[in-house]
Amino acid sequence: MTTGARVPDDAGRVLLPLPRSAIASRLGRPPATVDTSADWLAAPGAAFVTLTLAGRLRGCIGTILAHRPLAEDVQANARNAAFSDPRFSPLTADEYDRVQIEVSVLTEPEPMRLTSRADALAQLQPGVDGILLSSGGHRATFLPQVWEQLPDPDAFLSALMRKAGLPADHWDARTELERYRVRAWHEGAEHEGTGEER
Repeated sequence: MTTGARVPDDAGRVLLPLPRSAIASRLGRPPATVDTSADWLAAPGAAFVTLTLAGRLRGCIGTILAHRPLAEDVQANARNAAFSDPRFSPLTADEYDRVQIEVSVLTEPEPMRLTSRADALAQLQPGVDGILLSSGGHRATFLPQVWEQLPDPDAFLSALMRKAGLPADHWDARTELERYRVRAWHEGAEHEGTGEER
């Protein structure tokens, strides 16, 4: 369960400046210093970039399947999270100074073998699984970090159904779940990154 990018434990020091620089450039601000020399940044990778302000979500956009170099994926998703997340207005220069950034690198999704909703609930691993839901043209995903707000599997799955535009208690023969894991790095004090594997 890996993407093409084999990301080292200390990747945060390289990954976190990428989204900050991409956002700064769009705002006409001086870009952060980035180091793109690491070989693993050129390997295909799938990442999500999450923006928060005062602990509240301010934007989150990502890629489920690796299809471009990890560095490009992080930068593109950062711009989209800041300026194209349909749930939010575009990030402002004032917000840029206060926003905190998290980068999550995903493993390749793995299909779950399920017979029912009850079976799905029994197989979910709270705090560990990121879940991709597909059902009759509806799709949605939750990163493992969402378990922090929704620790109960039934509440987690119900919220994911609603995010996909389905009834909370939906389940039919077309319903499929895939699980993945992430390694996440987030900015701390003065934008220094810390890492966590999930």
